[in-house]
Amino acid sequence: MDRREHWERVYVAKADGELSWFQSEPGVSLELIQGVVPPARSVIDVGGGQSALAAGLLAMGVERVTVLDIAPSALRRGRERLGAAAERVRWVEGDVLEARGLGPADVWHDRAVFHFLTEAADRRLYAAAVRDALRPGGHAVIATFAPSGPERCSGLAVRRYDAAGIAAEFGAEFELVNSATETHTTPWGRAQDFVYAVLRRGAPVD
Repeated sequence: MDRREHWERVYVAKADGELSWFQSEPGVSLELIQGVVPPARSVIDVGGGQSALAAGLLAMGVERVTVLDIAPSALRRGRERLGAAAERVRWVEGDVLEARGLGPADVWHDRAVFHFLTEAADRRLYAAAVRDALRPGGHAVIATFAPSGPERCSGLAVRRYDAAGIAAEFGAEFELVNSATETHTTPWGRAQDFVYAVLRRGAPVD
């Protein structure tokens, strides 16, 4: 089963309250995005089709919000949740490893996509997508399971990180400028530890 088929099956089979990562209010993500300097005018949310983040970004006054998701059903849910405001969001169906032409953006946000990339070659493709989309001086906000977090999610293995470990995957062009931790409680009451890394993109490094 390829990635698209896997995640489409998950979203078709489960309501929001049955998804372990569901958040009605993505508070940590919004706080970290709000804290970047200069303020973000354009944000790409990776894997955010079902997320409530787009609504929060619009409420913050972000001018250009792009949501990328591999699962059509996730994007459909996000559109339905926003109602008429969905017209203010750019919705893109696609695999992040193949994503190009999404930017230029001030912030790249990803909560719980990157940790599914267990192959080094896939992580290199992901980093290339970030560089393609993010303007110099922009920020990537990447959240994964922490070292104390689960080893699997939705039937798939994950890689767990601390903030420095996330930064190391992106190389010298990216500087770790902020981090946060969060203990997320699933809809059925299980605790999951996350770590967030905020990376500032500098000039390309030869």
